[in-house]
Amino acid sequence: MKGVKGMKGERSSLTPSSPSPLIGVNTWVWVSPLTDDALDELAPKVAAWGFDLIELPVENPGDWDGTHAAAVLAEQGLRAGVCAVMGPGRDLTSDDPATTRATRDYLRGCVEVAATVGAAVVGGPIYAPTGRVGLLAAADRRTAIERVADGLAPVLAEAKAAGVTLALEPLNRYETSLFNTVAQALELVELVGDPALGLLLDTFHLNVEERDLPAAIRAAGPHLTHFHACANDRGVPGTDHLDWPGIRDALVAIDYRGAVSIESFTAENRTIATAASIWRPLAPSQDAIATDGLRFLRGLFASA
Repeated sequence: MKGVKGMKGERSSLTPSSPSPLIGVNTWVWVSPLTDDALDELAPKVAAWGFDLIELPVENPGDWDGTHAAAVLAEQGLRAGVCAVMGPGRDLTSDDPATTRATRDYLRGCVEVAATVGAAVVGGPIYAPTGRVGLLAAADRRTAIERVADGLAPVLAEAKAAGVTLALEPLNRYETSLFNTVAQALELVELVGDPALGLLLDTFHLNVEERDLPAAIRAAGPHLTHFHACANDRGVPGTDHLDWPGIRDALVAIDYRGAVSIESFTAENRTIATAASIWRPLAPSQDAIATDGLRFLRGLFASA
């Protein structure tokens, strides 16, 4: 294993003094794509600040090694989450069998690496490429949903065997036209009827599409398996207009047991900045997005 910088178990005053959900952070705050070297640098910092979990995006299989990551996270006392990245060619709404096979293979790879690092969830828009938008007639939308259900079926079987849940993420209207709201995402969850398929909700997307964020969280109920927290501008949670006490109370009301993870992005990487429309810094530093967000979320849940 490559050398890992930092002290095992060295935690800052950000560590909670009272119970709270697992609080995580996505490596996209700093880098894209994630690599073994980047994880070696980030994991000790994330652990020392007091995070419980680190999210690992799989932009392309092989960008980072699961066995290496598992060893790094074990050394730092961190749990893992895995994010699927739906780029061009990863599309379960397609009527092309080769595209469906390739997408299944990619998602299988995400499940495999999640099992290797001990992640309970693979989350993301696991249905179509991000940015695919267009008006869908009711019949066409139903066809697309049925294709996604059929495409996911064998992957869900393998995920269940591995102890991994796939968490479908509805995105805002500028990034997809298939699943924008919790109600729309539940159409697929209920059609599939498999506990290996849950929901990932993100406050950024909820703020665009839902009229009542706490009500949307309550509607997700037991299907909610992962949660992304960021400000309405994708910056530091708590520095914005969102009803964070209401969001917290909704998570408590549904007895949510998953992680609450900060997902933001760096404007310094042109590829990810373009994909996420990040045109300016969202905080004084990328580290501040993590540390200030962690402090806010710890306080939020401690006051529940």
